Amino acid sequence: MIKLIGKYLKGAVLFTLIAPLMMILEVSMDLMQPTLMSDIINKGVANGDITYIFDTGKTMLIVALIGVIGGVGCTVFSSLAGTHFGARLRQSMFDHIQEFSFKEIDKLSTSSLITRLTNDVTQLQNMLIMALRMLVRAPMQCIGGVFMAYLLSPKLAVILLIAMPVMFIAVFFVVKKAFPLFSKMQTKIDRVNTVMRENLLGVRVVKAFAGQEHESMRFEKASRDLMDWSMRAGNLTVLLSPIVTFILNLSIVAMFWFGGNMAMRGELEAGTIMALMTYITQVLFSLMMVVMMLMNVSRAKASAERINEVLETRSSITDAAAAKEPNGYDVEFENVSFRYNDTDTGYVLQDISFKAKAGQTVGIIGATGSGKSTLMSLIPRLYDVTKGAIRIGGVDVREIKQETLHRITGMVLQESILFAGTISENLRWADGECDFSVMEQAAKDAQAEEFINGYENKYNAAVEQRARNLSGGQKQRLSIARTFAKRPKILIMDDSTSAVDTATEAKIRKAVVERDKNALTFIIAQRISAIKNADNIIVLDGGRISGIGTHEQLLQNNEIYRAITVSQLGKEAVENVG
Repeated sequence: MIKLIGKYLKGAVLFTLIAPLMMILEVSMDLMQPTLMSDIINKGVANGDITYIFDTGKTMLIVALIGVIGGVGCTVFSSLAGTHFGARLRQSMFDHIQEFSFKEIDKLSTSSLITRLTNDVTQLQNMLIMALRMLVRAPMQCIGGVFMAYLLSPKLAVILLIAMPVMFIAVFFVVKKAFPLFSKMQTKIDRVNTVMRENLLGVRVVKAFAGQEHESMRFEKASRDLMDWSMRAGNLTVLLSPIVTFILNLSIVAMFWFGGNMAMRGELEAGTIMALMTYITQVLFSLMMVVMMLMNVSRAKASAERINEVLETRSSITDAAAAKEPNGYDVEFENVSFRYNDTDTGYVLQDISFKAKAGQTVGIIGATGSGKSTLMSLIPRLYDVTKGAIRIGGVDVREIKQETLHRITGMVLQESILFAGTISENLRWADGECDFSVMEQAAKDAQAEEFINGYENKYNAAVEQRARNLSGGQKQRLSIARTFAKRPKILIMDDSTSAVDTATEAKIRKAVVERDKNALTFIIAQRISAIKNADNIIVLDGGRISGIGTHEQLLQNNEIYRAITVSQLGKEAVENVG
């Protein structure tokens, strides 16, 4: 936690220095007040000196105003330091997460990363703001109060020296028990976020299946778990208040008892007793502030550990020390096997070998779960192969810079994800400097131009969050247009026309072939019609290649492909082959 604060407070050093100075000013003024009040009672009231009372009262008022300035200044500058720290830390975490491969994101989980970026950073930020105020105020007021009490009466100051260790011992045991509970609370917040995120993203499914009651029960369980652990932590921390109050009241009783006896013997004045009472209250309440601070620190420490877990996680996919440029855009898979985790016993893909040349169109088909999407995600290194090698232009993809890989490849994913903004901003997402003519041609090739021109603002028409204002087919066409505008040398279309009609699909297929004669295109499809004209078709079955060839060749020698064709196009589609 200390390293995090030291690293990300660099941009707010001035605020961090000024805030404690302002707090020192406030505490200094607060420590002067009881002594001035004592003088009013001992010298002014006791002697009936009205002038002295008014003069000292004016001094107290000035001291109070200076203290207010110090307090407000500390609040302002500590808040500025805290918000700068939070903003820098959050940005650093976000940038670091962008470097993660899918493997790290799968491991940490999306909901947990959201919690760490928001709730955990906020915990640290709040702790820092409180620390800049309390870590100066509490120790200074505590030490200053004991010192001032000692100057007034060394004998009665012993009461404070006894009360303080007793309170620290009680606090130590409470904080020790509470820390693991705060760590558990953060994981329960993760769970609440997961359930809520799933429900909001899948709200249409929930309503379509009348699953509101089921989802409500899931959320209630997650929320109740969080409440239970919060209550456990709260039940421990709530003990601190009565403990502090009990010690404070006991100290006050002792002060009255011994101070009263000393006053009756003429060893102490009444005003001094009042001042000592105020100092005792200040000292013990400053200890209460330390207690509050320790509870905040213990919770922030749990959050800091979760934040450090993110920042210390290194992507399993990194650039080679001596990166190479591909010599062309031919793609070769050589004995490729892949599994998502090293602990998995089974491979998702096994012994995949094939070659695809630039300018070709390669179709990939197979049953659901056969590994089609996983196969294609290995080309741009969204995951790394477990065994074997993938080469582009004769160079292993692990020796090519990721930036280069992502520049030359373009993927149209199964799920069409668009961002809130305008159609133009989404189409230019891969290339912010993309010419309007290129963007317009991409939309035309993706058969999106017609519905775009139907909007009043055309390319400046709004795209709502998660593209709620667009149909499934429109989202797919815009996703395809966005990838076309990137002009990749290796195009991967992952079942990207499933929501469009066959006529539109045929036009998109034609545009794919004609858009760049030197580009290599991979088409993952469920429909035979989408890939039957491909130069080569790969049939996957259970993570293995069942067959490779043209449509006609596979109809003759591959039973799986033949069965798929018959199921979609009928027996007459294969009768005249051969």
